[in-house]
Amino acid sequence: MYAVIAAGGRQYRVSQGDVIYIDKVNQEADSKISFDVLMIGGEGDMKVGTPVLAGAKVEGKILGQVKGEKVTVYKYKSKKDSHRKVGHRQPYTKVEITAIQA
Repeated sequence: MYAVIAAGGRQYRVSQGDVIYIDKVNQEADSKISFDVLMIGGEGDMKVGTPVLAGAKVEGKILGQVKGEKVTVYKYKSKKDSHRKVGHRQPYTKVEITAIQA
């Protein structure tokens, strides 16, 4: 069984036991989080919500706060003695999916 959830403006296809990285959520590690379900499927059966399924939810456990890989942006204009270097690391929350309730 799998479900499609929405978190942070993105959609994720998850199954029980999956570990996903969502946009940062301000909660402590080892706390529980629940998501609304957009679609549930598996074993030839599929249910689609409009936009969410009533009575269905996905539960997860927050494993911690992590950062993504470093992205370096370098802007350069030739013959103008102009350059600019900027770095960025996106913060994420690591979540393990513990249960899918249909």
